[in-house]
Amino acid sequence: MIEQMTLRDVGVIAQATLPIGPGFTAITGETGAGKTMVVTGLGLLLGARADSGVVRAGADQAAVEGVWIVADAGGVVDRVAEAGGEVEPIGDGRAELYLGRTVTAEGRSRASVGGRAAPAGVLADLAEQLVVVHGQSDQLRLRSSSAQRDALDRFGAAQISPALDAYRSAFTALRALSADIAELTGHAAERAAEAERLRAALVEIEQVDPQPGEDVELAQRAERLANVEELRNAAAIAHDALSGSGDVPDVGVLLAEARRALERASHSDAALAAHAADLDDISYRVADLTTELSAYLADLDESGPHELAAVEERRAAVSALVRAHGSVEAARELARSGAFRLAELDDDGERIARLRVEETEAAAQLDVLADNLTRARRAAAEKLAEAVTEELHDLALPDAHVVVAVEPAAPTASGRDDITLLLSPHPGAEPRPVAKSASGGELSRVMLAIEVVIAGTGGVPTFVFDEIDAGIGGASAIEVGRRLARLAETAQVIVVTHLAQVAAFASNHLSVVKSGDGSVTASSVRVLEGAEREAEMARLLSGLADSTTALDHARELLSLGRSGLIG
Repeated sequence: MIEQMTLRDVGVIAQATLPIGPGFTAITGETGAGKTMVVTGLGLLLGARADSGVVRAGADQAAVEGVWIVADAGGVVDRVAEAGGEVEPIGDGRAELYLGRTVTAEGRSRASVGGRAAPAGVLADLAEQLVVVHGQSDQLRLRSSSAQRDALDRFGAAQISPALDAYRSAFTALRALSADIAELTGHAAERAAEAERLRAALVEIEQVDPQPGEDVELAQRAERLANVEELRNAAAIAHDALSGSGDVPDVGVLLAEARRALERASHSDAALAAHAADLDDISYRVADLTTELSAYLADLDESGPHELAAVEERRAAVSALVRAHGSVEAARELARSGAFRLAELDDDGERIARLRVEETEAAAQLDVLADNLTRARRAAAEKLAEAVTEELHDLALPDAHVVVAVEPAAPTASGRDDITLLLSPHPGAEPRPVAKSASGGELSRVMLAIEVVIAGTGGVPTFVFDEIDAGIGGASAIEVGRRLARLAETAQVIVVTHLAQVAAFASNHLSVVKSGDGSVTASSVRVLEGAEREAEMARLLSGLADSTTALDHARELLSLGRSGLIG
């Protein structure tokens, strides 16, 4: 429930704190004082679209903060945690949740959930679990078939929700199958062309059979073979320089002579022995290098124009794959995965046949689930109609009769049912859709009756009604007040009203009082008790807060409202 709400610079309200608490809270005030701004501020806390028009004239921004009492575990706490916020445990399985929203004069909005900045969408998610708000616009929504279907589904949730969940799952599955078939049949030519291209590519890759890094290796071999004479000449010169030629002594012989000279004198200085060892190592390395150059020259001698031609031919084949696929590895990957894709494309005919069989079976299953959902809704519709009719009898519509019609409709994700709320206001009148037959006052009472009935089935813990008593008065208003008080026995109820007969039933009465400073109208909120509440009730009754007759009537209403004897 909402424990407290604070508004700053919202509409005409400069600063106001609303202590709400449990039970039935009535909010009254003069026209233009800002009663509706209370509901507007609450809407901002519940994720409503931000509008710079809510910012008080001359202010930089509007701000709304609220404290909710919620269960310390469950869906609300989980959603707050997902947003990075926290709740504050207060014992008895309860916790305090802080929500906030600001709107700048430029229309920018910021939200906070559990002490952390969060998107306004998180507030909207929480609103579904925390509050139901009803205003004049909700009466318009009640005229729509979807709103009437939602009301029926809420009322019969125990039986309807499982049937609806099963139907929606099957509906989604059928839509997916139909989409697959449409994709296959609608793009048959493109898929056939893809299969031919893929088949040709796989044949080419299989014929070439490229190896990892082969394109680089072939480029290096081609460069070597193209310059074989230059390479042979360089290797021969180096070989001759190391091995000796003609009158030039062998390098190995020179190194051996140098090593022996050092060894002969090393007894006088140990440093020469180390140098002699180094020369010995160099001698071995020169011998090895000479042998390697001989082998290199022998290998070059075996190379010829025919080998270069073969390398260039292979290189051309591999390069063609690289140009087509981007790299050797990409071509090899296509060879690995392409076979599966080709098998899938070649299987289109059989796959379409299989999908059509699955589609037929899914459609038959959906028919069964749709029938189950319709039966659940019709059973709930009878009970809802009876309960709402009974409530309307107590709301000064003693001859009214409600019918909740469940008729076949085009299939949607919500079923195949068209839900219509029919109202017969008096005996002999043909039941007609509320959109055509109900007046504003009657529609208000129908909506209230539905909420009172649905509240008994569980749901959100708080209901907010913004002047839904418009267009009614007298005995009808008394019964509206009685029903709101009854609803407050199982939920928190907040009502913005202009009727004393409704406010008399409230356990908490708040008044929005305006004052003028010559330029800007400011409003504040006061908790009314005792004489102040009597004066406000008298004003609501007669327009005069100090009328003796109105005050007497106000005291009578309050007394009877507290005792529950109004009727």
